[in-house]
Order: sequence, then structure tokens, then C-alpha cells
Amino acid sequence: MKRGIGLVLLAGALLLAGCATKKYVGQQVDPVNAKVNEVDKNNQNTQKDLETTKTKLDSTTEKADSADQRAGDAINRADAASKKADQVRADLRNELSDRIANLDDYKSVSDVTVLFKFNSDKLTDEGKEQLDQLATSQVGSLKRYFIAIQGFTDQIGSSEYNYDLSRRRAQAVQAYLVAQHNIPVYRLQIVGLGKEKLADDQKTRDARAKNRRVEVTIFTADTGETAARAQSPGSQQ
Repeated sequence: MKRGIGLVLLAGALLLAGCATKKYVGQQVDPVNAKVNEVDKNNQNTQKDLETTKTKLDSTTEKADSADQRAGDAINRADAASKKADQVRADLRNELSDRIANLDDYKSVSDVTVLFKFNSDKLTDEGKEQLDQLATSQVGSLKRYFIAIQGFTDQIGSSEYNYDLSRRRAQAVQAYLVAQHNIPVYRLQIVGLGKEKLADDQKTRDARAKNRRVEVTIFTADTGETAARAQSPGSQQ
């Protein structure tokens, strides 16, 4: 009898001990599980942040690559423009060197006198027609040439004012030939001489009208048929 009671008490003790152990284990394990879950959650958030950051970096890299491409294109265009400018300068230097070295070879092949109204630097319709004729029939066939443009005035007015007016008249002719006939500006040489070198020194109205002028002369170093064509009918020497 006593033995049976003892077994019952032993079983109860073991049962209570088992419940206590489970409770203890639960108390120890549950916080760890919570921390593990928290860590997992943090890892998931971190992974999302990394993915977002990677997306932004990819976008930034793409923009940077695009910017680099545009910068590279701009550099290439600038380099091409610089090379073209260098070539133009080289051509001009060669043209100038050739002109200076062979200045005696340049001969006058055609000229025209453009008249202006009193105290005016505006080209008249007749003057434009004269320049059109000169440019289309003379200049087009030449390779080595330059055009001398000399502006003049009548005797009325101060020397200072007339020098300025004569230069403005020469510039008007220069601008017309460049704009309307695409003649390179470096082939045009202008000077304003005011009331120097009068075409007619008489003090009459007709004389004064003759002095309000711009003399345009074409010089070329071309030889043979090219120069001959420039001196064909239409030349006003």
C-alpha cells in the first residue's frame, strides 16, 4: 500500500518537474525566438533598402554614363571645330604668304567706280548692279586674287569727317560683296582716303559728284586663259 502511494507521489513529482522544465525552457527560448524574428525582419528591411539603393545607383550610373556621353560628344565637336579653325588659319597664312611672296605677279584685271549721293554711305541700285556685274563676270573665274576697295569723298567738309565717310562707303561695298556674292572677307582690302586723290579737282557740281565714289579693283596672279577671261568684255579698266 505504502509502495503504491510512493509511486503515485513520484509520478506527480515528475509531472510537476516536467511542467516546470517546459515553462523554464519556454521562458528561455521565446525571447531568443523573438530576437531571431526581429533579426529576420531587420534583414528583410535591410535587403529592401539594398535593393532600393541598387536601383537608385543603377539610375545614377545610367545618368552619369549619359552625361559622360554628352560630354564626350561636346568635346569631339569642339575638337573638330578647333581643327577646322586651325585649317582655315593655315589656309589664310598660306594665302597671305603666297600673296606677299608673289606680290609683283598680281596684276589689275578689272575695275569699277561706284558713285554715292551727297553725304551718304548707302549703295544705290546702280551701284549694286555694277558690283553684281563685277562679281559674276570677273571674280568667279579667278583662283588667286584680291579686291582693293578705296573710298573717297568730295571736298566739302572737314578732313576727319571725310576720312570716316569714305571708309564707311568702302565698308558698304565690302559688305555687299560678302553678303550677296559670298566673296571671302579676307580677299577684300578696304581703305578710306577722304578727299585725297580727287577724280576731278574742279569746284563744280559734276566734279563733286565724280569725287563721291568707291573704286573697286580686282588684282590676280592667275595666268593664261583664266586671267584672259577676267579681262574679257565687261572689264571696265
